[in-house]
Amino acid sequence: MLEPVIERSHQTVAEKLSFHKPISGRGVFFTILVGCAWFLVLLLVGVFITLVFKSLLSIKAFGFGFITNSTWNPVTGIFGGFPYIIGTVVTSVLALILSFPFGMSIAILLGEYFRSGFISSILKNLLELLAGIPSVIYGFTALYFIVPLVRQFEQLQNIQPAFGVSIIAATIVLSIMIIPYSASVAREIIQLVPSNLKEAAYAMGATRFEVVRKVIIPYARSGIAAGFLLSFGRAVGETMAVTMVIGNSNTLAKSLFDPSNTMASVIANEFTEATTEIYLSSLVEIALMLFVLTVIFDLIGRYIIKKMRTQK
Repeated sequence: MLEPVIERSHQTVAEKLSFHKPISGRGVFFTILVGCAWFLVLLLVGVFITLVFKSLLSIKAFGFGFITNSTWNPVTGIFGGFPYIIGTVVTSVLALILSFPFGMSIAILLGEYFRSGFISSILKNLLELLAGIPSVIYGFTALYFIVPLVRQFEQLQNIQPAFGVSIIAATIVLSIMIIPYSASVAREIIQLVPSNLKEAAYAMGATRFEVVRKVIIPYARSGIAAGFLLSFGRAVGETMAVTMVIGNSNTLAKSLFDPSNTMASVIANEFTEATTEIYLSSLVEIALMLFVLTVIFDLIGRYIIKKMRTQK
């Protein structure tokens, strides 16, 4: 009589110790999710390791001086990335500042005043269209429209030489390019503001402007900041449009009307011309600096968003 019981107990123990258990559908799905998450981590680490490995020659040759040196001379083999760091930071920050009032205005208009309807549909479609236009189209438009305007302004102000291609031209086209990203995210966040908060403000006699200024914007500020952070990342990494209008000068610009270069534009311009190993390694180190700069800006942005959330 004990034999069936012993058999069942042996089977139970064997099942618990078995490494060939059938995997449920839920387990497979969870494994895929975890695998994808780890793939992203490995991809990021792989990009960083690749950039470091390919730029080792330049790092050993110039050290920390590569960041502070303003000389970029492929003939003599002396390379420094300081002008490109300044060009990238200045154009991106100024583009964010210029785009902020336009992006914020569009977001408030579509998120609060025209939440639905014919006008809202047209403006939303236009935003999506602007976001989807290739950067080379923006570059051509800026080359034939913005650059001549900047040149005329330089001539009127007696700024010599009046090239037109400059940091300010690149800043203007960048600010136009990032408006759809910041406006779209901010609009979505503004529409998520609970209606009972707005109704309470209206019940207390607040005007629509006061509701926007004292209720909607304070409540949604962390999400709005996230949208502008996303657009800022777009500006930092933009290549083609900036390359076409910034002037592509390897010297440190002294004013906003001087030609300059960004880290992305110098890589696009000179990568195919890199005939020596140290030249190629220096360009890869520029890419490494761009990667690190993007991470730093991202961490700063996340810290600001976190502080905004805690202050609500």
